[in-house]
Amino acid sequence: MSEQTHPVDEILPVPKLFTLGLQHVLVMYAGAIAVPLIIGRVLKLEPQDVAFLISADLFVCGVVTLIQSFGVTRWFGIQLPVMMGVTFASVGPMISIGLANPGVDGARMIFGAIIGAGIVAMLLAPLMSKMLRFFPPVVTGTIILVIGVTLMRIGINWIFGLPLGPTAPKTVNPEHAEWLKQVGDLAAASGGTIPAVPQGLGLAPSVSNPLYAAPGNILISFIVLASILAIAKFGKGFVANIAVLLGIVIGGVLAAALGMMHFDKVGSAGWFALITPFHFGAPIFNPVMIVTMVLVMIVVMIESTGMFLALGDMTGRKVTPDRLSAGLRTDGLGTLIGGLFNTFPYTSFSQNVGLVGVTGIKSRYICVAGGLILIVLGLVPKMGALVEALPTTVLGGAGLVMFGMVAATGIRILASGVDFAQNRHNLFIVAVSLGFGMIPLVAPDFKMWMPRAIHPLIDSGILLATISAVALNAFFNGASGTADDLQRAAAVADH
Repeated sequence: MSEQTHPVDEILPVPKLFTLGLQHVLVMYAGAIAVPLIIGRVLKLEPQDVAFLISADLFVCGVVTLIQSFGVTRWFGIQLPVMMGVTFASVGPMISIGLANPGVDGARMIFGAIIGAGIVAMLLAPLMSKMLRFFPPVVTGTIILVIGVTLMRIGINWIFGLPLGPTAPKTVNPEHAEWLKQVGDLAAASGGTIPAVPQGLGLAPSVSNPLYAAPGNILISFIVLASILAIAKFGKGFVANIAVLLGIVIGGVLAAALGMMHFDKVGSAGWFALITPFHFGAPIFNPVMIVTMVLVMIVVMIESTGMFLALGDMTGRKVTPDRLSAGLRTDGLGTLIGGLFNTFPYTSFSQNVGLVGVTGIKSRYICVAGGLILIVLGLVPKMGALVEALPTTVLGGAGLVMFGMVAATGIRILASGVDFAQNRHNLFIVAVSLGFGMIPLVAPDFKMWMPRAIHPLIDSGILLATISAVALNAFFNGASGTADDLQRAAAVADH
């Protein structure tokens, strides 16, 4: 390396680039595949379509990582060692859209909202420095805490069974179903003598479902969780960093050995396929859903700002306002590309920022190599099919860790960067905002008398908590956040 070459711009030998790039991919892989699995199954898509979502996500992760790390013109790319992945902050609103609109139409609505939010985010990127004052650590920590708490529900349902569908806790009594069918047949045959069964009449589930909370499923989830914890404790360096991924692999091997994991779809999937835009049809643009996703993107860009500032400090490269705008603009561009190519909003992955600190290797070309590896993985349909074949019980044990770590990160930011002793108002901000975030979890029907058009907006505890935290902080503390606050919060989250 010449004296004029900054460590961030150092180009390492190809074997080293590949090895270190693969390390970054493995660290982020479990988080990268989680969101398409969640949303695909909420939408009740066919297995091959869920597998396609996973492949599309890996492909776009790679493309956006290349743009962010390598840089494309002076307008796009922070040009630091950054790996991009789907943000968990977007999961809550997308679940709300998917539950209300299952199937392909729901996917088209989600992608329409993402495309709209990506365009708006690119326009907002240069203005984000003016919004930092509304997001001190008490706000960002609370938001991240609520994101983790909200996502925990998904991990828990992966272990025991989904509240609706074939693994619901209760199922319809077959004897009752047969009786109702006989009554319907008699009414049809009587020519009107017997009143017809009212349209929409159905039987309430009343019998315990043996598929819910099956002991074997719980045991597999526990083994995955125990494996992750054991690897995290006894593993060293890189092995400890991929504990979640190794735990999922162990669970998958166990599930396959027990006959719970089937590889028919993997065998029939091809070795190569292009990721095509608009796979599910033309996107549907709903203004309320776009506004919902724009609010998510504002939170994402505030979080990214902290990550970029911390990474600039870590690598010794100053993050100028123009460079910061280019990085945030790439968050918006990545989200736009995600919507076009059937995937989701993107942000920098904090675990990979932490890996830069752990390894001490600052070259952005490592992440460029990681992006290329992700693109290749996305173009191999068998990889997506293999991930889709994993039973949800395997993912349950990993979900507790992944989503719990998000909540724990929020707690760390609150504990290290917020003054609760001298400013008791901060307690009110966290307490009330956490309560708002819990409303859709505890009382999912709270919106039943409100206009249906705003349901996607208010059905996300993350967005309710964000609005509450920003408003209460402005009320109690004024707009007092600084870039230094975000940098310290990001540094706490990464180490």
